[in-house]
Amino acid sequence: QVQLVESGGGLVQAGGSLRLSCASSGGIFSGYVMGWFRQAPGKERDFLAAILRSGTSTYYADSVKGRFTISRDNAKNTVYLQMSSLKPEDTAVYYCAAGPTPSMDSGIYRYWGQGTQVTVSS
Repeated sequence: QVQLVESGGGLVQAGGSLRLSCASSGGIFSGYVMGWFRQAPGKERDFLAAILRSGTSTYYADSVKGRFTISRDNAKNTVYLQMSSLKPEDTAVYYCAAGPTPSMDSGIYRYWGQGTQVTVSS
């Protein structure tokens, strides 16, 4: 059973940066595609980014392309989301997820972390 634990969330001013981490245990981390999603209050969970097992290819939602960067370190069983030029509308709970294939569909991902809150003040 894969377990995922996010960290690195917090309060940041608009224009600032944060790096989220997601540590994996209990499975073969390098065997999964990893993704990041977010969910704001009253809204659906939205896809942000995904990275292939080897880290050679990445995928981004248009809303974060050029501002967010996904990366992974298979030796540390960790995936990262570097966020820059943050906006108040980026405020949400951020989740990492593990699945068999890169997808914008949250239903494809099998394992989820508990989420970490990111709040961007104006």
